[in-house]
Parts: sequence; C-alpha cells; structure tokens
Amino acid sequence: MASEHDLALELMHRAEEDLATVQAMVGVTPITDAVVGLHAQQAVERALKAVLAAGQLEYPFTHDIDALAELCEAAGSTLPSELDEADLLTPYAVAARYDQAPQDTVQRQEAEHFANAAVMWARQVIDGALPAVGPGESS
Repeated sequence: MASEHDLALELMHRAEEDLATVQAMVGVTPITDAVVGLHAQQAVERALKAVLAAGQLEYPFTHDIDALAELCEAAGSTLPSELDEADLLTPYAVAARYDQAPQDTVQRQEAEHFANAAVMWARQVIDGALPAVGPGESS
C-alpha cells in the first residue's frame, strides 16, 4: 500500500501531466474550450488532492474544486488568490466527458491560468516551500 507521501507525489505527477496537456492544447483552435477545461479541471483537482494527501488528510471522492479548496483551507493551507474562482472548472469534470460540454464557463486561457496556479502552488507545498498543516500539526 502506498504511503500518503507516495500518493501525494503520484497526484502531483498527474496534475503536472494535465497542466502540460492544457498548455499544449490552449493554442490549438480545433480543440474546444470544453476539452481544455476538462484537463484544467483535472490539474486543479489533482493538485488540491496532492496537498491534502501530503498533509495526511483524507479527502472525498469528488470533482468539486470548491469542496477540495475548503478542505485545504480548513487544514491550514492558504490557497493563492489566483484560485478564487477555480471552481468554475468543476462542471468540466463530468459534463465534458459525456458530450454535455458546459457553455461559456471559462475561456481556455483562464482555464490554463487556474491549472498553472494550482500546480505551481501545490508543488511549493509538497516541496516544503510553503506550509501545509496536517493532523496533529499547528500553524
């Protein structure tokens, strides 16, 4: 069974892959905003879950970015202000996979911005550059 640290690293790796996918697709016109949004949502979701796992905190099986952000905040990890509206990506988690693409939720550049901000922040937390508060720790 993988440790919380190993899980955090795996989630971080996946978030970075999703960010790279977003960055590769953002300028490709035939790819829709919904497809870019789906990968941006996954990058943000996985980055938040990586921070929670690094803090040895359990998280629910959810794609709800706002709920995950609240868990991070409740644990003492202050999210950057660039993620204040990242929950706009949440509809992409399921809808875009089943041909129900959200309409006008976010533009691809905004989706890329959210994904980049989340991955950069999570990487800093996991690498120890920013504090992460977990069970039994204090800020």
